[in-house]
Formats: sequence, C-alpha cells, structure tokens
Amino acid sequence: MNISKIIIHASTYGLFMPLIQSEHKTTASKIKRVTTGVPGLDELIAGGIPKGSTTLVSGPPGSGKSILCSQFLYKGVDEGDRCLFLTLDKKVEGLLTQMEELGINFQPAIDRGQIKFLFLNINKKLIYETMTNEILSGDYERIVLDSITPLSEMPIYIKNQEIANNINIIGPEEFTAGTNFPIRRLHLHYIMNALETSNCTSLVTSELLHGSSNLSRDGLSEFLADAVIFLNYDSTMDRRKLSIMKMRSTKHTLKPQDIEIGYGGIKII
Repeated sequence: MNISKIIIHASTYGLFMPLIQSEHKTTASKIKRVTTGVPGLDELIAGGIPKGSTTLVSGPPGSGKSILCSQFLYKGVDEGDRCLFLTLDKKVEGLLTQMEELGINFQPAIDRGQIKFLFLNINKKLIYETMTNEILSGDYERIVLDSITPLSEMPIYIKNQEIANNINIIGPEEFTAGTNFPIRRLHLHYIMNALETSNCTSLVTSELLHGSSNLSRDGLSEFLADAVIFLNYDSTMDRRKLSIMKMRSTKHTLKPQDIEIGYGGIKII
C-alpha cells in the first residue's frame, strides 16, 4: 500500500501537523464485516461493521457510548484481534472497573498483550503525536477513541520532523489575509486519516447535548465518518434507543431500536 503524507505548516494559526492520507480503497463488492459484540445489532447491518471503516458513536451523557465501544473490543478479543482503547474522558482504572461490573473483564487480555488501554492527557502538548504513534505502530485490528470531542477543541502541537522528498509543504504564505482556516476540520481530518491509514476498524465517540440537531458535538464528525450510530434515551418513558443513522456500503433500517443496558452491556430488545 502506498501512503503519501502532506505536511501543513500554518504559523499564522500556530499549527504544524502531518495529514496522513491513504490510497487504499475497498470496493463495495469485497466488503468484509466486523462483528460488534452487541446482541441484535449485527443482524441490522448486514452482519457487522465494514472492515477498515470508522464509525461515530454519538449520544448524550449516560447513553452507553463507552459500553458499546467496550463490547466491540471485547468481541475482538474473543475473536483473536489485537485491540486498542484510547480514552480521554476516563482514567483506565475506572473504565476497567466499570466494565468489570457489567461482566466485561479485560484483564486477562491485557496480561497477555492482546489489548492495550491508553489514557490521553489533553493537557500534554504532544497528545496528537502520542496517539498517532500508537495507532500506526501497534498493528491493531480494532481501535476505540473515546472521545473525539476534547481533541477537536484543543491546540495542535507536533514536534519537528525530518521532511522526506515526497512530502508537499503548504506554507503560511499560501494563506491570504483574513482566511477562515477550518481548524476544527483539520483536527478531525488528522484523526480520521490516522485511523484510515492503520487499516483498522474503529469506533470514535462524540458527546452530544440533549436536543441537538447535529450528530456530534463538533457538527463535522458525522460527515467524515463512514458510519454513525446514535444512542439516546427518554427519561420520562424510561426507554433507551439505538439508531443507525448512516453506514456506507450497508443496507440498514433508520428505525430507532429499543435497547437495554444490563449485565454483558447493551442489547437490542
């Protein structure tokens, strides 16, 4: 697989970061599927999530985003996949304790090196470099990033790198005065491109406010992701819902599905 890199250097905006673009494309006729680990969900999406795709899992606080992602990785462990959980919202110890209470015990897989949990501290300048190095160097089949929201709202810092002959430079002189440079979109493209380049199947979560008309906090992730799974609840009716809003190369229903969260995680009822 040929991988080309583009360095964007815009000193006006305090940015220096690589955008990694993969030329690898999967044709619809050769789609392979990755099981989700959520009972009842694979049957609604032609057997699973398209392999190598990135799925946005969005919803308000308490809707089950981290639980669904944990089930996805737990199923991967069961199938022998190498997995990575990148967390920004919860420390690893608390996340593992929460999942163990639901009957999802990752410790044996951690001990044998099949899954890695990594806490990304948004107060560290080189968080993007730490994240990208782990994604691209770990040879993972399944990756979870929980969540993308803090990353899309922070400054970007990347250490100086050697620039190869095949790298194109976009310098600050190419931006005219008053340019409305899409910083947030640049953040999201950087993350999505890193996941695509790794050829993993990934889930990325986004926080969502109640009543929002968007499918992500940033309002852009739903357009960049290959699929969108929306989790929600109605506290007055004591009901939880899961909706498949988008999934490329997949025939699926748009009808919200009733779900429940219990021992083992989320299941469609």
